[in-house]
Amino acid sequence: MIDVLIAEDSRVMQQLLIHAISSDPIFKIVGVACDGEEAIEAAKKLNPDVIAMDWQMPKLDGKEATRIIMETNPLPIVIVTGSIAAKDVAFSFSMIEVGALAIVKKPPSVDHPDYKKDIQELIQALKLMSEVKLVRRIKHDIQKYIPSKSTIEKSIREETAIQIVAIGASTGGPLVVQKILSGLPKNISVPILIVQHISQGFTDGFVEWLKNTTKFPVHIASHGEFPLPGHGYIAPDNFHMGVESGPKIVLSNHEKENGMRPSVAYLFRTTAQAFGSDAVGVLLTGMGRDGADELKLMKEKGAVTFVQDKESSLVHGMPGEAIKLNAATYILSPEDITTALTALIKKNNVGIL
Repeated sequence: MIDVLIAEDSRVMQQLLIHAISSDPIFKIVGVACDGEEAIEAAKKLNPDVIAMDWQMPKLDGKEATRIIMETNPLPIVIVTGSIAAKDVAFSFSMIEVGALAIVKKPPSVDHPDYKKDIQELIQALKLMSEVKLVRRIKHDIQKYIPSKSTIEKSIREETAIQIVAIGASTGGPLVVQKILSGLPKNISVPILIVQHISQGFTDGFVEWLKNTTKFPVHIASHGEFPLPGHGYIAPDNFHMGVESGPKIVLSNHEKENGMRPSVAYLFRTTAQAFGSDAVGVLLTGMGRDGADELKLMKEKGAVTFVQDKESSLVHGMPGEAIKLNAATYILSPEDITTALTALIKKNNVGIL
């Protein structure tokens, strides 16, 4: 059984969530909190396996409740939001900064055509996040990101001429992507293409949150677009994002790869084919194995490849699979990935002026 605590102030939505979550017999609703203060107390008393947390609540909102829980009694928290307006989702992503693991939509009424689909997304998120083992969040861990110094630049080969950086991430990825973009110099002269596994409808908010918190120019990618140096491009909902020489972004609605669309595999494979040794591949935290084989392909084509280390990964599935395949040139923390990317671009005289 998976014990679930629901934190939601609306009585109607409480009943809908109880009904929806209880439709899977693996779940047991152990408590319902009506505001953030009640959520904190219930988390201590009931010690649930996972919390379904609203962000708009009286007395104490979901962000502050999440922050306190993660600093005192860390538990997996899934944000369940009723709005997918970009500004509201961007606020929800700010809860990721203080320790929440995922964001999903609240299910609509039972007669809505999306009811079953949204219920399944909610149930899947709660199941997956309940399995994540957490450590206590210390206050200084969630402050503004400052990259650590590294000696990696001494070992990066001189002859590489980087033209593009491809990043793939899944569970736990939003915060790591934010950290990396925050630490990069703003005048790098290569584009950064990013595939982040995320629930449909949340991409606009994810981009808005990244722009606001990193000050790095980030966009949702468009088909046929020529990505600009020093800009980040996020794969849109339900489209694979790849790249051709130029570079030029290519979007595709071909079948899912590794159960995902967009997939990291598609981005890495097209990057390897178009740019070979003139590319960098970065595979970050996430469940499954999406992108692992294709990161190996990038390495075989001469690209520099980075994989997030186990110690800093929320889930080491995708990075771990890549390591098993010997697909990583370097296995690093997000801090050192940022430092290494900066050093790599410096060495190639294409970024830091």
